[in-house]
Amino acid sequence: MHAGASKTGGRILVVDDEPALRELLSEILTEAGYFVAACANGREALGALERETYDAVISDVSMPDMNGIALLRAVREKDLDVPVVLCTGRPSIETAASAVEQGALQYLIKPVSSEALLEAGARAVRLGKLARLKREALKASGFDALIGDRAGLETTFARALASTWMAGQPIVRAADGGLHAHEALLRTREPAFPHPGAFLTAAERLAALPELGRTIRGAVASLMAADAFAADVYVNLHPHDLADEALLDRHAPLSRLASRVVLEITERASLENVSDVAGRVDALRALGYRIAIDDLGAGYAGLTSFAALRPDIVKLDMALVRGLDQDMVKRKLVGSMTGLCKDMGIVVVAEGIETLGEREAATRAGCDLLQGFLIGRPAPMH
Repeated sequence: MHAGASKTGGRILVVDDEPALRELLSEILTEAGYFVAACANGREALGALERETYDAVISDVSMPDMNGIALLRAVREKDLDVPVVLCTGRPSIETAASAVEQGALQYLIKPVSSEALLEAGARAVRLGKLARLKREALKASGFDALIGDRAGLETTFARALASTWMAGQPIVRAADGGLHAHEALLRTREPAFPHPGAFLTAAERLAALPELGRTIRGAVASLMAADAFAADVYVNLHPHDLADEALLDRHAPLSRLASRVVLEITERASLENVSDVAGRVDALRALGYRIAIDDLGAGYAGLTSFAALRPDIVKLDMALVRGLDQDMVKRKLVGSMTGLCKDMGIVVVAEGIETLGEREAATRAGCDLLQGFLIGRPAPMH
């Protein structure tokens, strides 16, 4: 094994059976400030991963005994988070498809330039660190309870859908307190659903998420057309909404206003059952939408969703923000997560600001935008 001195704290495992190439890759990454460990084959790499923690793995595909795809599969059985970048001098559609299916972060074609290697390494290390921080953040977060009784759920859901309305909550700039946007929040006059979570859970149980999503987007579009919102609008999406073709319809009411809309996709539900997430996100961006990850640090902390969505904006879960000024562990987590996001050009929103202390701590931690009861409570938009 070859190792380089650590300057940045980023740890990369290089795997290649060609000694000269292995040494060259290690040297380039080491000179860029990473700690590098180099292995000659997949089995040696697995042993290294058992002994140490790495922020990223960069591996050749064609190796004897255990090739890069087999290594990737073995790594994923033990660690869903560490980013794996695969390199090959003999690219094929089959190999690329297997790499994507098994969760490779990137697929590089040899010869790999120093610039491409360093760009892939920097992205992988940042995402790997962020994934671990998100796992830690789960300890400070919880999940909404499910509603219980199913009796009459279809009738109740229909009533709730018919009485749906949208509230708006302001999001302001941390630097000067100026209005940045409003988040459009789901509301219903149906008393059986005392909070939006109960409404959403009912939609999930009835397989009616597409219907609810279209109702929400239509209501927001109507309010925007009537100039009810003075600034941009954040609209929540359930991950399953990404599979709804109506969302991608350029003639849909909200699509016509896409340049003013940020679509928030929660981390509290998995993207696992949505096919071609990256392609659908690209299509949404082509329409003019921006993409945000909501509830960062509160749900599915895997790397896959973050890499596929490539968010423009992240919203830190309110469980991380509550008491931020009084909790050193939370401050370190928020500071580290914010720093990594900013390195990737991602805007950070602190949700759940309720006290002046929380506002000041979130601002000091580098959060760009603020939201919460201290800033403004949800209110009907007219």
